[in-house]
Amino acid sequence: MRGEFPDFRLGSVLATSFTGTLSERHGDAVERIPTPHRLVDWLAVNGLAVDSCTTAQLDLAKELRESIHAVATAAAVQDPLPASAVHVINDRSAQGRAAAVLTPEGKRRWQLGSASSVEDALGVIAADAISIIAGERDGRLALCASPTCRAAFFDTSQSRTRRWCDMNTCGNRQKKARFLAKQRSTPRSAE
Repeated sequence: MRGEFPDFRLGSVLATSFTGTLSERHGDAVERIPTPHRLVDWLAVNGLAVDSCTTAQLDLAKELRESIHAVATAAAVQDPLPASAVHVINDRSAQGRAAAVLTPEGKRRWQLGSASSVEDALGVIAADAISIIAGERDGRLALCASPTCRAAFFDTSQSRTRRWCDMNTCGNRQKKARFLAKQRSTPRSAE
């Protein structure tokens, strides 16, 4: 991966990890796929390797990412799903030509229709989003409790009460802020 870009925030759910390529949406936004080559890197890390990506394909990817975020956010707060975003997700899913294949280790892997087809990879991401939003997987959609983040994530914890999209970033940041606020409000004892 290219060192001049922010690290990817990887999760176990493809669609919500993809929406995490734009983080801190309500603060100082961090774009993690600013170039076509960076999208190629993200896809490779997530088992969807493609040979190349054009600027137009990057634009399609960002449109899909924002559509998944909009629909997942609506689903998390039980609002009606935005029709235009649903349309984008459905279009990307239908345009992809990828097949699920079984590895010798008994794992599912995606085989793209052609080695360089970003559209096939986007179809896999869109299909993953559909399965989550449609409630086909065990878990629930939630929004990060960080006021600057508010990322949609898929909570598969046993209690379904997870509050942060990523404990190592948003969760730690919030815990640190609470700790520092408490330290400031607690008078220090004389020594």
